[in-house]
Amino acid sequence: MPDVFVSVGSNIDPQQNITTALSALKRRIGSFTASRAYRNESQGFEGAEFINMVIGFETELTLTEVLSILQAVEGLCGRPRKAPKLAPRTLDLDLLMFGDMVCSTPAVTLPRPDLVKRTYMLGPLAEIAPNRLHPTLKQTMGDLWKEFGQSTHKLEPVALS
Repeated sequence: MPDVFVSVGSNIDPQQNITTALSALKRRIGSFTASRAYRNESQGFEGAEFINMVIGFETELTLTEVLSILQAVEGLCGRPRKAPKLAPRTLDLDLLMFGDMVCSTPAVTLPRPDLVKRTYMLGPLAEIAPNRLHPTLKQTMGDLWKEFGQSTHKLEPVALS
């Protein structure tokens, strides 16, 4: 079962940027499990719809190495390092969980705090790892998803070209 989970999203040329990102990630980290891709409204700002998904993989890489890879792939897709948080983006790779690690550093907080608040993170994660336990809440992703107010933010499955 995967132990690292990453949210993948874009609302600027999302089909192209997500496809590019997935290819680059496969070259850098190897194989991974991927949820379906979903179209959903932007959250926290007015903007074009996003396409989001979650990937999961096993790795021997360190947390720092994984974060470096994610930032490099974002850069490959044209995302500036100092991009505003609540704004359109070419690519957003958010580390959701790294094994059972619980930490808060300037670089990352794990597990990602908004994982259980964002439909586009929790739904796809529950799809690929329903029995995975949340490190601090001690509930499975499947149970957390069942309890989530899914009707407040719809996910529409979409095929990646």
